[in-house]
Amino acid sequence: MTLIMEHTTKGAAFTELVLETFRLNGLLLAAGDRLGADIGLTSARWQVMGALAETSRTVPQIARQMGLTRQGAQRTVNVLLTEGLVEQRPNPDHKRAMLIGLTAEGRRRLEQVSNRQIQWANGLGAAVNAADMRTVLRVARALRTELEGS
Repeated sequence: MTLIMEHTTKGAAFTELVLETFRLNGLLLAAGDRLGADIGLTSARWQVMGALAETSRTVPQIARQMGLTRQGAQRTVNVLLTEGLVEQRPNPDHKRAMLIGLTAEGRRRLEQVSNRQIQWANGLGAAVNAADMRTVLRVARALRTELEGS
């Protein structure tokens, strides 16, 4: 018979937070899919395009910035390339790793869905105390930093 260890108080709280984060993530992805559905943007496409809002990046850079696997980012980039929402550009720092950048149409759609997100976030954000949200954000960032170091 295998002995199952018991959580510490902090370990139990962390586990509850992880489970709630999984639930919240699913709801956020579904909401993102709804926000971009009529303009052909899923949450995954929107996420990759958001990484390109300020500058062109390589696929590994997109993956790192957005917490994706390189393979997942590459699959999404491939779809966006075929739809004409991103384009490949030469990378002066690396011969094989092309830079990915938004096309004019990609930028237009990203701006459109971003404006929708602002309205949605303002409405949803009004339901929760701003100081509480900042506390949750600090905790999430601290946990992410801890996980990145392990």
